[in-house]
Amino acid sequence: MKLFNHELRLHADPSRVVVRPFHIAFGGHGAPPSRTERLVGEVLAMTTAQARAELETVLKDFEARHWQTRRVFMTRYDEIEDLLGLDGARIDDEKRQLIGAYFCHEYSYAAAALMNPSAVPHFDQSGMPPGSLRILMSMRSVGEGHISSVAFREGIITDRDEMRLAPEPPFATATDAVGQDRESVLEGPITVYRHRDSTLSGTVIFPMTGAQSKGLEDMRIVRFQHEDGSFEWIGTYTAYNGSSIQSELMRTRDFRAFDLVPMSGTASHNKGMALFPRAVDGQYMMIGRSDGENLFLLKSNDLTHWDNGEKILTPVYPWELVQIGNCGPPIELDEGWLLLTHGVGAMRKYSIGAVLLDKHDPSKVIGRTREPILAAKDQDREGYVPNVVYSCGAILHGDRLFLPYGIADSSIGFAFVGVDELLAAMA
Repeated sequence: MKLFNHELRLHADPSRVVVRPFHIAFGGHGAPPSRTERLVGEVLAMTTAQARAELETVLKDFEARHWQTRRVFMTRYDEIEDLLGLDGARIDDEKRQLIGAYFCHEYSYAAAALMNPSAVPHFDQSGMPPGSLRILMSMRSVGEGHISSVAFREGIITDRDEMRLAPEPPFATATDAVGQDRESVLEGPITVYRHRDSTLSGTVIFPMTGAQSKGLEDMRIVRFQHEDGSFEWIGTYTAYNGSSIQSELMRTRDFRAFDLVPMSGTASHNKGMALFPRAVDGQYMMIGRSDGENLFLLKSNDLTHWDNGEKILTPVYPWELVQIGNCGPPIELDEGWLLLTHGVGAMRKYSIGAVLLDKHDPSKVIGRTREPILAAKDQDREGYVPNVVYSCGAILHGDRLFLPYGIADSSIGFAFVGVDELLAAMA
């Protein structure tokens, strides 16, 4: 089987930074003055000239590195005003901006790693010539404190194994939960919004709730078709708070508003859930790994509630004997459901394979690859976690499969493979 590896690689980039809220403990009204109150008091006690000089220093350091820096500072000030009950009408603009600056910090969201991509057809296919498809990728970006967030990248692929990614804008922006008190711990579900002037390739979704506080990990995104024919983009990901995990859904129809919704049920406390792109026989279905070792078919009448299902795949071949998992949502073919898998073998080496499930009864396995279609070797071995290749979702384009994949938990590579060759390699 011939697999074409594209020369392009995406790597961690410490220069990709956003402005994030800097949280300082607040004791609450009636308590002794907190650090927050003391800091605001220090700024308010400055003369106008002192405040102007301090603000000019901050802007000299940071304004060229961020988009609409003054507006970001004013937005953060508004949150502090609400928290402390300040009278903004009696505070000049420069002091308000300076207060906002003291409660912000610069965060490099992909300094440590960029990995584990998932790809779907873009919601806008206008202007595409025959043979070309506009795509959208979600990626796991890892920054300070090893906290994971969700980044996006747009691009175009062709039926000749060509690809071109849209340039990243000079400034990245974080989604925000409008009207939420950032100084308190939020609980899901929650809706976050892309800034109206920000491109999707420059947008990052950061953890917002207590359950997500240490990371949003490994989103598997799918273009889901509802029974009325409408499409919704749904991503399944792992929320991590430092001690426990929770599977959640990202749901959007326009990539402007994103609903981040915790799932319930016994299966929701496991990682790596992947949603089928439509209901099958009147039920929603997912592939999950309920026991950490084997693959299960999960069924539900509710997109947000999932219990453990039926075991359908166990490790068989040497390259997957430690454990198997999915590499993204099943892909519908005329022949059945194509499911990419990952297997872990000796020396904890990860490889990617594939199985074919029955189109009408996905609990039936029609075939599976005896050998990996992609394995960690040569340039795909070195990184933060050696010997790992891992994908969270591929795209079918014509008779070819476009497969973005993570390399050693550090970077991202891209491959193309013929579907007919893939099916022919199955036993």
